[in-house]
Order: sequence, then structure tokens, then C-alpha cells
Amino acid sequence: MPDLGLRPAGRSVAEGRNARRSRPARRAPGPQRRANALPWVLPALILSVGLISYSIIYTGYISVLDWDGYSPEPAVIGGGNYERAFGDPIFWLAIQHTLVSFVVTFACQATIGFLLAALLHTQPWFRGLYRVLIFVPVILSPAITAPAFRQLFAPGGQLNGILESVGLGGLAQPWLAQGETALWAVMLIMVWHGTGVSFLLYSAAMSQIEPEILEAAEMDGAGNVRKLVSIVWPSVRGTTIVLATLNAIASLKAFDVPYLVTVGGPNYATEYLGTMIYRISIPLSQVGYGAALSVLLLIVALVVGIVLNLRRRAPKGGR
Repeated sequence: MPDLGLRPAGRSVAEGRNARRSRPARRAPGPQRRANALPWVLPALILSVGLISYSIIYTGYISVLDWDGYSPEPAVIGGGNYERAFGDPIFWLAIQHTLVSFVVTFACQATIGFLLAALLHTQPWFRGLYRVLIFVPVILSPAITAPAFRQLFAPGGQLNGILESVGLGGLAQPWLAQGETALWAVMLIMVWHGTGVSFLLYSAAMSQIEPEILEAAEMDGAGNVRKLVSIVWPSVRGTTIVLATLNAIASLKAFDVPYLVTVGGPNYATEYLGTMIYRISIPLSQVGYGAALSVLLLIVALVVGIVLNLRRRAPKGGR
């Protein structure tokens, strides 16, 4: 396994230490400086907070209506839409898919991103090219990649062709046309799209690890694997929690990949909360019920965000 020294290129340990000592201390901005910046921030703050608050309040109002989106006199039904949601098996199926997607995508992206970041910190040849190739899927729109993945996972697509060419034709199947494999195919696409973000976060976190700590571990006889497990991984704990937060939010608002690849099918096998809200609100014109689902989605997102943020602030050491 290559050396995981994680040392900044072109700078010795002594030079880095002297640079840190000679760096002037930053002074916190005083009240006058903060007050002078307020007029520049206030218009954008009012616009964003006002728009978001109005949207949430209006969605909450619509959620208590039996409305198709265009009738002039919608009927007020109170909590009827929420009762319908809690009794809807498709809603709970979408929640289940969201939880499974969060666990799988977070585990895969954290593991792959961490290993790739550790390998590229060994300063290999064409390091910049590797970084670009890893991050390219993040900037590609799912609208562009969805047709390619539909063709890849089609019954006569490239994946089944590769399996047959290597003598594994018995494993070939219609990946997107059956419930047993469609969700896993969608999650694989989501992992491919998001691994570049985890790689970037872990790369930034590893660059903040003090080289002296790794050198001390080497003097004590620690190998590369031991340094990764005992030093590097605990040092990027904060980054891992941030990545978990991002994956939780991405799973809760997942729409583009499952809708463009499978349209939530087959038989709701890839139905997420986002695709369910769209299907209920637009094609079925049940705007009141869709608004109630949106409010429930907002509540779940807030709870998850608060829990993960409290977890990140817990004093357990690490960076």
C-alpha cells in the first residue's frame, strides 16, 4: 500500500510550523464593522427569508384543503389529508425507500470517497486528472445521464452484454423492470453521482491533519492501514457527519434520478417522497394531498437536520 504521509507538497514540517507561529492572529470583527455590512445583506435576507416563509405558510394552508389546483372554491377538510397520508401504504413505502437509500448511499459514498482521497494524497502521477474524473459525475445533470443508464440497465443493454460475454449470462436480467433490482440500480446511479462530493470533502479534511501526528505514528511502527484506521478516520469525523447530513437531505428530496430513470416504478418499487409528491400533485391533480406530503417531508427534514447537527456538536473529539 502506498505511503499515506499526507504532507503538503513543497513544504517541510519545520517550515509549516514556523509559518503558523509567524501568522498574525485574526481579530474578530467589531460591532461597527458588522453594522456597516448589514445594509448590503438585508435585502437578500428579506427576500430569501420572506419568500421561503411565504411558501411554507402557503403550502401549509393548501394542505388543509381538498383542492385540485384550479377550482375557485376549494373545500376545507382540516387534517384529512394528513390522515390520508398516514393511512397510505405508498407513503410508508416511499419512507422506507428513503431510509434504505440514505443508508446505502451514505455508506458507499463515505467509503469510496475516503479511500480515493487517501490514495490521491500519496501524490500519484496525473493526480489532477484523477481529481477531475472523480468529480465529473457531480456536475453532470441527471437529465443527461438518465438515458445512458436506462440503456445500460436495459434487458438488451451493455450490462447484460458484458455478463454474457464473460460467461455470467445467468445473472442477466431486466434490472429496471423488476422491483427486486430497480431500487438497487437507482441507488447505484445516485452513488455514482455523489461520490465526487465525499471525495472532495475528505480531501479537504485530510489536508488539515498535522503531519507531526502521522510522523509520530510511523516512529511507533504504525503501518498505512493502522494510520488510516486509528488516526486519519477519527480526524475526519466531523466531515463524515457533514456527509451524512448531505446524504440525508439528498435522500429526502430525491426526485430527478428515480423519476427520469424509472418514473417511480415498476409498481412503486422506486417511489420516493419527491416522486410521490409530484405524481399526486401534477398528474393526479390532488394538490391538497400533495401539499400535506410536502409539509410532512419538511418536518422529517428538519428533525433529521437537527439530530445530525446535535450529533456533530457532541464533544467526542476529532475534527
